[in-house]
Amino acid sequence: MKVTGILGVVSAAAFVIVSGFTSPSFALPKKGEPAPPLKVVSTSGQPISLANYKGYVLVVDFFATWCPPCRDAIPHLVTLNRKYGKQGLQILGLSLDEGDEKGVKDFILSKRINYPVALASGDIQTDYGLRSLPTVYVIDKKGNVAEKFMGGSDETLRKMEDLVKKLLAEK
Repeated sequence: MKVTGILGVVSAAAFVIVSGFTSPSFALPKKGEPAPPLKVVSTSGQPISLANYKGYVLVVDFFATWCPPCRDAIPHLVTLNRKYGKQGLQILGLSLDEGDEKGVKDFILSKRINYPVALASGDIQTDYGLRSLPTVYVIDKKGNVAEKFMGGSDETLRKMEDLVKKLLAEK
């Protein structure tokens, strides 16, 4: 499947279609299977991999600074981190803003993001099967995909928080 054109906004409450990439027949991460590996460097210079999050519930937020529903969802993620961070929740923001680390750093400050953010490489985008923004993967304490959420509606954010609470309660 190949989507062409500049990134198109479907609706501010829905999601943004990620375009310009070709999606060969690769295996998308499935619920219950190990999350695809990722190795990034945060905007503060810290190396990050999935191994850093073993034993934690991890929310991986794929976003872009120019994406209205992504921008709308970030305050919810900041609140989630504040509410559940001490109980074992970790959040990682992966920006699709190509080569604009300064713009992303400015965005982090303006949104008061309280979790690590890194730029997502094309390989990570492919490995996670990104087709739209925002896309959030919730990864359980064992490193398996628990769920994938697309879009930033209030209902989606509520479902994600319910899942996070359930996963945090598991041993």
